Amino acid sequence: MKKVLALFMSALLLVFVSACAKQPEGAASPSPSATESPIPSNEAGSASDYYPAAENTHYVYQGEGNEYASYDVYVDYTSETRVQQRLNNGGTVLARVVEIADGKVTCVYSREESYYRENSLLKSDGRQEVLLMDPIKTGTTWTLIDGSVCTITGTDVSVETPSGTYSTVAVETAYSSGGKSVEYYAKSIGLVKTVSSGEGYEVSSSLSEIQKDVPFTQTVRFYYPDGNDGNIYYKDLELSFKTNDVTRTTLENAYKQQFEGVPGTVLSENTKINSLYLNDDGMVYIDLSRDFVTEMNAGSGYEAQILQCVANTFGTYYGSDKVILTIDNDLYESGHIKLNQGEYLTVDTKESTALK
Repeated sequence: MKKVLALFMSALLLVFVSACAKQPEGAASPSPSATESPIPSNEAGSASDYYPAAENTHYVYQGEGNEYASYDVYVDYTSETRVQQRLNNGGTVLARVVEIADGKVTCVYSREESYYRENSLLKSDGRQEVLLMDPIKTGTTWTLIDGSVCTITGTDVSVETPSGTYSTVAVETAYSSGGKSVEYYAKSIGLVKTVSSGEGYEVSSSLSEIQKDVPFTQTVRFYYPDGNDGNIYYKDLELSFKTNDVTRTTLENAYKQQFEGVPGTVLSENTKINSLYLNDDGMVYIDLSRDFVTEMNAGSGYEAQILQCVANTFGTYYGSDKVILTIDNDLYESGHIKLNQGEYLTVDTKESTALK
């Protein structure tokens, strides 16, 4: 069973791509529907034709043969030659960056357990795994870095899925560790089906639905201080992200929201989040504008509460227990508290209470 799961997860890392190339402005969005005959493909085209734009689109895949075979896909960020996808199969969330250039579609970066949202379009991790390449014709072959061999085995293969029947390009991957997978790509749609098989198992994932104009929604926990009772409270807010939305801006706006029962303010009206990211050292780095200090108007105890809320909110969002806070790229310093170079705030949510 472990071998089956390992092979299947390997297949997921290779083929969880449904939309990667930047489509010309004004081009029609794909809208598949069930048909009795395959959607025709006039010409094979190039690799990029099989990765259309999918901004603000939710792709849903129905699985068979494994609990992780069902998954969904959102596109978090795009550029002229790269796309960053968010893939959730119920076991983990995978962020992956795919580059479309020089007649190839290549996975250049991937990160598991990406429950937070962060722009990684400029990152590469040395994987350089080609998913599809020109020429789009039967017999085109390439080898992955682990020795697995990929081959285009057909360019007009009829494939049935819950969302319709498609004419597809079939790519077979023979894994160096044993087993194989076949990925089916439809022009102007993307990946429509994957079948992974080996000794004693077969697992498949098929496109079941495409939801258009749908943002990615995420529940984020925000922490608030109470200067009267000295306690820290939290509230879960559901946030919506469209493709290419800046995460720090959405979080900033949400943190400034006023609602019934909010005990105290963390970010003042004029405070800006200049930068926010999870560093390679595992710590969250957040840089706020100086308004955060000048508009705080708090005593030492209340200020400490506010800083704890900053640590709890942004540390929890990124799954880190350490937060480095700076002000306009300088060390944090107020009339009460000063943070030295390398000194971090520690996440501590044990004594916090949910707001009703």
